Amino acid sequence: MKEISSRDNPLYKELKQLATSSQARRKAQRTLLDGVHLCETYLQLAGAPLMCVASESARQQGEAGAIVAQCEARQVSCIVLPDALYNALSQVEQGVGILFVIATPDTPGTAQLTQSAVLLDRLQDPGNLGSILRSAAAAGIRQVYCSPGTVFSWSPKVLRAGMGAHFLLEIVENADLLALVRNAAVPVLATSSHATQTVYGADLARPVAWLFGHEGQGVSEALLAHATHQVAIPHLGAVESLNVAASAAVCFFEQVRQGLSAGNKA
Repeated sequence: MKEISSRDNPLYKELKQLATSSQARRKAQRTLLDGVHLCETYLQLAGAPLMCVASESARQQGEAGAIVAQCEARQVSCIVLPDALYNALSQVEQGVGILFVIATPDTPGTAQLTQSAVLLDRLQDPGNLGSILRSAAAAGIRQVYCSPGTVFSWSPKVLRAGMGAHFLLEIVENADLLALVRNAAVPVLATSSHATQTVYGADLARPVAWLFGHEGQGVSEALLAHATHQVAIPHLGAVESLNVAASAAVCFFEQVRQGLSAGNKA
């Protein structure tokens, strides 16, 4: 394990850029996994990281020490930092001092949607995106397409909100959603508060592509015009609409419910 004690160290400067700059993460095609849960999940589902970074105080702790030991056994480069330097990288308050450097996947996607998928049009909030990814993975959906203007799905905040869901999904950045919707071989359902059909009345016992839009502006008019159906989620309280992440969860698990019901009838 290599020890770094100076903030002027070139490697530490690279780590600081990855921790603080979305542009640096995109350019390097690398990102940081911050915390025990994400690191353990990555080891289980994706394999060895590019680098393991631990704080001096965490190195001797049970959970972090076990992760470091696994990485060393896999011949991963391991770095230990003084707590003050490590804390300048981490965004997890009162977390166990362990993080991974990983390569961000460059998933090419497909020219035609043939299975259940999620299409995200200009989502801005990292927490919303991470929650949607987590719900999609839990509902058995594998493909996610993010339009230009959507928050970077491999940013540390999205990764923390996703809780490891990223490693179960095929996530395509800068996707041409209009081309995907036009050429889709499965129905495309867009959520809209103005729709007359509810999500509970739609036929979801089959693959469908879900289309969700910007938190304030919703799905663009061009995409809405080419969606197969527009659906609304009925609600009884005196609120204008649901949060987009909550809406996505309702839709995904209504699809799960209908699929399970259809299987039981068969």
